[in-house]
Amino acid sequence: MTPDHELSFRELAILRAVAAGRVEITCSSEPDLFIDGLPCCDQYTAHVLAHRALVVQARPGSIGQRVPARLTGAGGLAAGIAGEAA
Repeated sequence: MTPDHELSFRELAILRAVAAGRVEITCSSEPDLFIDGLPCCDQYTAHVLAHRALVVQARPGSIGQRVPARLTGAGGLAAGIAGEAA
C-alpha cells in the first residue's frame, strides 16, 4: 500500500528512524512507536504509518510487547530509501 497523500516532514523523519533501526513498535491493532526508547510524540502519525502498511513489526511478539519496527517495501519507496527497505 502506498500513501494517499504527500508525506509530511514528521512522517518522513519517522520512516528514516525506522530505516536506521532506532524504532520499536508495539504488537497491537493500534501500534505505538518508540524512537530511541522514548514514546513517539505523535501517536496519530504512528498509527497512520502502521495502518497504511509503511511500518510493520520486524518479528512477531505478544500483545503489547515492543519489537523492532521495519519498513515495508512501500514504506521505503515512500521515504525515498527503497534500497534499505526489507
